[in-house]
Amino acid sequence: MKLHRFEETIRGYTYQIEVFSITPERWRAYLVPTTDGPTALMPFYGRTPNEAVQHLVHWLSQAHRVATNPV
Repeated sequence: MKLHRFEETIRGYTYQIEVFSITPERWRAYLVPTTDGPTALMPFYGRTPNEAVQHLVHWLSQAHRVATNPV
């Protein structure tokens, strides 16, 4: 299993992201848990490690935008 690690800062929050290959053309990105418990965030997939990370980063950016701009 190939594993890549990324660090992304989104709206002032730093996230540790791991990406591993499921097949040569399918990668799974997920947030590294900060506690021993499970995380509720679903994984994100892409054809490359960078694509999978970008899907996750885009979702987190959208989630932060909604959280900081309540209706």
